[in-house]
Amino acid sequence: MENKHSITHVILTGGVGSRLWPLSRKSQPKQYLALFEGKSLFEMTVERNRNVADTIMVVGNSDNCHLSKKVLEKSNTSYIDIVESTPRNTAAAIAFAAFASDPEAILIVTPSDHIIDKMEEYEAAIGDAIEKASKGYIVTFGIIPTKPETGYGYIERKGDDVLSFREKPNHVTAREFISRGNFLWNSGMFCFKAGVFLEELKSFTPEVYEKSKIAWEANQNGKLDLNLSLDIPSISIDYAVMERSKKIKVVSSTFVWSDLGSFEAVYDYLVAHGHPADKNGNMVIGTTNYTAFVGLKNTIFVHTDTANLILQKDHSQDVKNVYNELERENPELLN
Repeated sequence: MENKHSITHVILTGGVGSRLWPLSRKSQPKQYLALFEGKSLFEMTVERNRNVADTIMVVGNSDNCHLSKKVLEKSNTSYIDIVESTPRNTAAAIAFAAFASDPEAILIVTPSDHIIDKMEEYEAAIGDAIEKASKGYIVTFGIIPTKPETGYGYIERKGDDVLSFREKPNHVTAREFISRGNFLWNSGMFCFKAGVFLEELKSFTPEVYEKSKIAWEANQNGKLDLNLSLDIPSISIDYAVMERSKKIKVVSSTFVWSDLGSFEAVYDYLVAHGHPADKNGNMVIGTTNYTAFVGLKNTIFVHTDTANLILQKDHSQDVKNVYNELERENPELLN
């Protein structure tokens, strides 16, 4: 694929994965857990776009940049490091990456904690997105849904034009989206020229643009100042640009995609890759100790040194309530 633009893979590593506690902790967020055939999601994300991108840029925070560094040094990968002093959501994180890039450079922006399979289809979607981005469009990746999932946002589209972005639906709405046939899961991945993104950000959320620019211009070797960062409004790229710009296109694909946002998603992935579950669908994660389940079905037992979690698979979304409670009552268990 001939392309005169340089291509940068921007990896966002900000999330903590509260719904995967106690595996995911502030000191070891889910993207760094070597759960997936001995690799972490972050490592798999770096490898995935290695063939396409000339440059790797990691936007992280002061708590996790050493974890990224360890993975990248292991594989001897050179990269540009941007270290946020405080989380400011995705609009600012992506603005920093764009300010650090040549305006003509094409950025492929991905989270670092997603699972992707069917690589031929993934690579075809990336190629399509790069072509659209080189023409000045801001591209979002939509996944053709396989079920009425309530854990994802949706993109309503006509061809490659976006009609609307929809928040996570309830079950009835999700089923309606699927039956209408023109709704895609919103993968949270993007592709655009750095300069085009900054123009749109400046035009729709000038405060995020200006404050991010000030913070970026004062960076010390990619590290951002805390006080200047605190001035930046904390807004997602969806609100700041995607829902307002007239330059949006969507690339739809059937590559296998999951944000592994819950133990149910992790369970499905592990089962598909040979991790044992007993005949009643019960699974153990985090210990090889013999564990017996009596009178239980579809239960996940998660073991760590300082905390255990036992849950019914279909209550996976409720783990974040435990996380929120611990934040108030016992925050050291989140570290």
